[in-house]
Amino acid sequence: MKRILEAISNIFKIPDLRKKVLFTISMVILYRLGGHIPLPGINLSALTQATGQGEMGGLFGLYDMFVGGAFKKAAIFATGIMPYITASIIIQLLGAVLPYFQRLQKEGEEGRRKITQYTRYGTLFIAAAQSLGMAAYIQNIASSSQMPVIFPAFAGWRFTVMAVLCLTTGAALIMWIGELMTDKGIGNGMSILILVGIVSRLPVVFFQEIVLMLEGGRSIFAEAIMLAGILFFIAAAIMLSQGSRQIPVQYARKVAGRKVYGGSATHLPLRINAAGVIPIIFASAVMFIPTVLIGFIPEGGIKTSLITAFTGGSFVYNILYGVIIVFFAYFYTAVIFNPVDVAENMKKYGGFIPGRRPGKQTSEYIDKVLTRITLPGSVGLALIAIVPVWFFRGASGGTGGMAYAVGGTTLLIVVGVVIDTLQQVESHLLMRHYDGFMKKGRIRGRR
Repeated sequence: MKRILEAISNIFKIPDLRKKVLFTISMVILYRLGGHIPLPGINLSALTQATGQGEMGGLFGLYDMFVGGAFKKAAIFATGIMPYITASIIIQLLGAVLPYFQRLQKEGEEGRRKITQYTRYGTLFIAAAQSLGMAAYIQNIASSSQMPVIFPAFAGWRFTVMAVLCLTTGAALIMWIGELMTDKGIGNGMSILILVGIVSRLPVVFFQEIVLMLEGGRSIFAEAIMLAGILFFIAAAIMLSQGSRQIPVQYARKVAGRKVYGGSATHLPLRINAAGVIPIIFASAVMFIPTVLIGFIPEGGIKTSLITAFTGGSFVYNILYGVIIVFFAYFYTAVIFNPVDVAENMKKYGGFIPGRRPGKQTSEYIDKVLTRITLPGSVGLALIAIVPVWFFRGASGGTGGMAYAVGGTTLLIVVGVVIDTLQQVESHLLMRHYDGFMKKGRIRGRR
């Protein structure tokens, strides 16, 4: 604990690192302020009364968790960073299919600038489409709840136009804030914004648990089991995020004049969960489709059975959800990691894997190893996505607040972003010979 406090104090001793951290904090505050400003013409108290105080379920609950509750509040930042994330994923998928985007990915800085430009255009298009859906969702709530007071100023097409303009502008501002945080702050700005949205919900959920325990609604034993479960699943998420297979790589020696280059030995790290949390997000979107289609089936026994089968947490839902996560884990890993390119780059710089010929044999070996280690990684990802929600719902007596707050998706995002940000902070500390969070950076013999 003493080392952690000392490392935090060392952050503010380095001028450029202090400036980065304070800039990131200021941008986070600005993002949170936008999440509490409702759309013009919305009576927030009436909307809250119409939607209820409980947690949202399904894909809406997952989406509202990512934006820190801004979706439920109909705030101008209700779209969150998800349009940008979705556009980035689409561009990456196009890079694996269309030759034009493949060329852009290999053109260096100019290609990255073009890809960023297309990602921004895609973000605005997706944000506009989501804004239309949000406007229709809010107006459906107003009509079904018989509460026209939700729109004290105007409704109909005028509210739709206004909502699309405000929400799309809010998405552009969020994208700008995230890019500024990445350039001038510390860590990845987009990831930090998702982290802030998730973490902002945790104090409310934990406070509700404390009040529930004090009122006798939950025993101390049940709370202790939930706390132990949180620690266990956090450790499992860290192991899944950091686990990797290291393939030894040897670089041949080259003689240029009187100097000898190369001859070093290193390793190629292959993560068991190279896809990160993306398969869970994709699978959640896919599992929402049957729920929508079931709504078009006439009332009857078949519809009731399907609703029961595809309810979140049911046996059929969990099995299908896990299979889809495994599929998307393999699919997205194949999209973002190309063994042929890795083998060609190693061959270009004189690197080789001991016992494997450079080129085709190396790429086949890397692909074989990656396919094998992705299986336990994808299964572990599915278990992390399913088991915590099931565990916390059982431990909390069926309530979904704790399940959404510390579910598998939440744990993986929080662990990944926190580890990445701490590594960047620690690299700044060690570079200036300060002690980091895990390693000592002082030169031996210097006090």
